Amino acid sequence: MKPIEKAILGKRLSFEEALDLYKNAPLHILGHIAHTLRLNKTDPKVVTYAVDRNINYTNVCVCKCKFCAFYRDEKDKDAYVISFDELYKKIKELVEVGGNHILLQGSHHPSLPLEFYVKMLRFIKKEFPLIHIHAFSPPEIVHFSKLFNKSIEEILDTLIEAGLDSIPGGGAEILVDDVRKKISPNKCSTYEWLYVMEVAHKKGLKTSATMMFGHVETLKDRIEHLCRLRDLQDKTGGFTAFIPWTFQPSNTSLSHLRKATSIEYLRTLAISRIYLDNFKNIQVSWVTMGDKIAQMGLFFGANDFGSTMMEENVVASTGVKFRLSKQQIIELVKEAGFEPKQRRMDYSLVE
Repeated sequence: MKPIEKAILGKRLSFEEALDLYKNAPLHILGHIAHTLRLNKTDPKVVTYAVDRNINYTNVCVCKCKFCAFYRDEKDKDAYVISFDELYKKIKELVEVGGNHILLQGSHHPSLPLEFYVKMLRFIKKEFPLIHIHAFSPPEIVHFSKLFNKSIEEILDTLIEAGLDSIPGGGAEILVDDVRKKISPNKCSTYEWLYVMEVAHKKGLKTSATMMFGHVETLKDRIEHLCRLRDLQDKTGGFTAFIPWTFQPSNTSLSHLRKATSIEYLRTLAISRIYLDNFKNIQVSWVTMGDKIAQMGLFFGANDFGSTMMEENVVASTGVKFRLSKQQIIELVKEAGFEPKQRRMDYSLVE
């Protein structure tokens, strides 16, 4: 049976079949297959979205990834660590507009003590007990483990006790070590990223998964990335969603690379839905692609429009500054012919 026939029937694709489909299938066929699978896997009438806020607690980072325009050295004039007063203000603003969770991420700060992170989580839970804390991507957890000489398990237990509710899928980039060595040589390995997620799932935490593509990787590397996520999802079932997004080269050490096109994005979104047969939710990336391509993504396998974010600093540091309000997201979803519904991090609906 040809890969395209297997995909149409919803049968699991091998690595080689997925790569063949990715390379050769016409875009409209990929989109049709992905959209059909999406309609069968999730409520066909509904597209979900979230009201949350991205909060970067520091921009000081020792990783110095080549794709990043956000990081600063500890001695830079614009380096910062967020104060709890500022943290309170940001979360209060979110609550006032109906938000229910925050995405809390920083960088690999070389000198903040573990107690800082514990106090930050406890402070948030004390002041905002109903706010879900989606925080600390796997590279941060690995950084904490090495910096504080504790196991991944010990770090997670400490953070969970302090209030951590779930883990974002950041820092995945491409889960192929040859690629990671080229763009982020000081960040955690593929094995370490996956291990953090596996341990988190076993401890009852739900997590998301991401892929940043369109830099130095090959199509084969992208499928390898999806393969590793699918294998872990088979094992744990702990991923709530997958979010692929395109690398933004401006203001980075890789600024000489061309931007991935909208067509490349839609092909990748579609193949993600087709190959990741054990993921229920696929999210568009309006932050990097803008509103209209994100809207089109709802017909290429996606069932979630992402979040209002309220603020976004990492992608914005590359000069890409798309902004969407809750009302704009609702209108875009309705224009596409779907019913918009607000969700929580775990994809349960907000009534």
